Amino acid sequence: MQSLYRPLIYRFGGTRSSINELKINHPEAIILDTISDQLHELYKVRNPKVHTVEQNELNNFINQELGDLEVEDYGTWVYYPWKNTLVHLLNEREFFEVRTNRNNNKISFDEQQLLKEKTIGIIGLSVGQSVAITIAMERVCGRLRLADFDTIELSNLNRIRTSVCNLGLSKAVIVAREIAEIDPYFDVEIFEQGLTNDNMLDFFQKDNMKLDLLVELCDGLDMKLKSRLAARDLSIPVLMETNDRCMIDIERFDLDSNREILHGLVSAEDLIDLDNLTGQQRLSLVLKIVDQKNLSAKMKVAFDEMGKTIRSWPQLASSVTMGGGIVTDIARRILLDEPCHSGRWYFDIDELLTREAVNFE
Repeated sequence: MQSLYRPLIYRFGGTRSSINELKINHPEAIILDTISDQLHELYKVRNPKVHTVEQNELNNFINQELGDLEVEDYGTWVYYPWKNTLVHLLNEREFFEVRTNRNNNKISFDEQQLLKEKTIGIIGLSVGQSVAITIAMERVCGRLRLADFDTIELSNLNRIRTSVCNLGLSKAVIVAREIAEIDPYFDVEIFEQGLTNDNMLDFFQKDNMKLDLLVELCDGLDMKLKSRLAARDLSIPVLMETNDRCMIDIERFDLDSNREILHGLVSAEDLIDLDNLTGQQRLSLVLKIVDQKNLSAKMKVAFDEMGKTIRSWPQLASSVTMGGGIVTDIARRILLDEPCHSGRWYFDIDELLTREAVNFE
């Protein structure tokens, strides 16, 4: 049960005995059936000019949608085994239509259809949890591959939104479950061992379905660099967000497959024998990657205190949440082929708030 993350989707189309059998097989299941409300919302989405819904018109619409089916047989029933809950939902096309309706027209219908075909890989699910959930909510792609070997610890809950009931569970499973509860039709695959030398090929191009974008947010230095080398070989663009000062790196290997990784901050010599780096070599590389002189004042102090008075570098929920939103926005721009160039940017709240505010007087 702990590794389950995919819901079971049942489409009966009039076979009432199958629905009854499903309920018999799960006698203790919580049943949530708001299909009438969802059909009402579908009507409103398709009739935006109608401000006051006439009951007769709504009934006619619903009857037309149902056809020869009873309302209980219409749509899909989704069973979430980790919650022992059975939910009645619209079919996938109608579900997508209603759930993404508030995206219009910031994301057009044609753009939404294009994004449905895209695949994004995310390595690291601390900051990555916020990224993955935001991408799924906005439907910036149709498929996610999530890699993280770690489990939830109590100290993670200062920045990862989850329940104490999930302590000890795989981060990848937890994120995949949350996405499934938002959208059961969203295609998610997890790599619970994290990204490794053995599964890297599958992660990047499983079933000949190459990633369209890599979001790299892992702590492991070797995989941070190896994943970039793989992305460059496959001409896959890479995004990275660093919690401090909301530092964003964009590497458009899809536009320039000869581009130096991490903007040349890491040399070719640094990439030799990544599996056998000493602790000092790792720290030296990390400081190169984050560009030590541009760290925030508090993070500079934190680096000096790591392993002495603090366990690891600090991260805040507010910064993680902001990073999730910004990475999602940039990911959408890249996938829609909007102008988005390689480079490093800082979305630094401290810096922004020292500027003169807009004066409305």
